[in-house]
Amino acid sequence: MIKIRVPATSANLGSGFDSLGLALKMYNQVMMEETDGIDITTSDGSCVPVDDTNLIYSSAKFLYELCGHKFRGLKLIQENNIPMTRGLGSSSACIVAGLVGANALLGDPLSKDDLVNLAARLEGHPDNSTPAILGGLVASVFDGNRVYSVKVPISGRLRFAAFIPNFELKTEVARAALPEMVPHKDAIYNLSRAALMTASLFSGRLDNLKIAAGDRLHQPYRLKFIKGAEEIFDLALKSGAYATFISGAGPTLMAMVNVTDLGFADRVSEVLKNKMPDWKLVMLDCDEEGATVENV
Repeated sequence: MIKIRVPATSANLGSGFDSLGLALKMYNQVMMEETDGIDITTSDGSCVPVDDTNLIYSSAKFLYELCGHKFRGLKLIQENNIPMTRGLGSSSACIVAGLVGANALLGDPLSKDDLVNLAARLEGHPDNSTPAILGGLVASVFDGNRVYSVKVPISGRLRFAAFIPNFELKTEVARAALPEMVPHKDAIYNLSRAALMTASLFSGRLDNLKIAAGDRLHQPYRLKFIKGAEEIFDLALKSGAYATFISGAGPTLMAMVNVTDLGFADRVSEVLKNKMPDWKLVMLDCDEEGATVENV
C-alpha cells in the first residue's frame, strides 16, 4: 500500500485565466493498493463515488491501460480535506492522485513531465493539475498534447487568505456563464495583467498585485453566482490585502496578504462572524513540493 498526498490549488489568480495556478498547503490524502475489484472508502466520512466513476479510480485505471498493464482493481481510502466544488482544485487533486499513485504502483514508468501532460489531458486545462503535481506557482500552456510550464518563485512575504463559503458552485455552471467571444481590448487588458502578475511575484514587487489581478475574461461573468463576493473583495482590500480574486471557478475567493500582517485574520474573521456568517477564512501558505507518494 502507498500513501499519496496532493495539495489544493487556486487557479487563474485573476488575470491568468486557464494559465496560472498556485499550490496551497491544504491536502487530500489517499491510501492505495492493488486488489481484485473495487474497494473505495473514506476516513473522514465524506461522500464519494464508490464505483468505477470515482475520479481517482478511473484516472489510475487510465494510466494502467496506457502503460499496457492489466488492471485488476484498487483499494482506496480517501481523506478529503479540500472542499469539493469550491474552486480549490478538488477534481484535479483526484486526477493527480490517481495518476501519481498508479505510476508509483507500476514502478514509475512515467516521468513527472509525462504525468503533467496526462493530468492536463484528463482535466482539459493545466492551471490546477500542473501546480498540484509540481507545487508552487506555475504558468502553463496546454496545446492538446503537451504542457509547457514554468514554476515561478513566490515572494516569501506572501500568505493566501481563502474565503470559503458554505455553498457550492459547479465548474460546469461557472464555465457556461462565459461568453464565446470577448472584445479585443478585454483580451489585451488580461494579457498585460497576467504578464505583470508573474513578473511581480518573481521579483517581489508586491505593490503591483492589485492591478495585476484585474480581469475581464471570467470574473465579471461569475460574480453573479457568488453571493457576497463584492463585499468580501472590499473587506479583504480594506483589511490590508494586496489583491483579491476568484479562486478557480469559485465560489472560494482568495486574497494575497503580507506574511507579517499577523492581525489580518483576526480583523477579517470578526467581520465575517458578525456580518457574513456564510463565509469562513482559512489562511494558507504556498506548497512548493506538489504531489508526494510514500510507502505505508
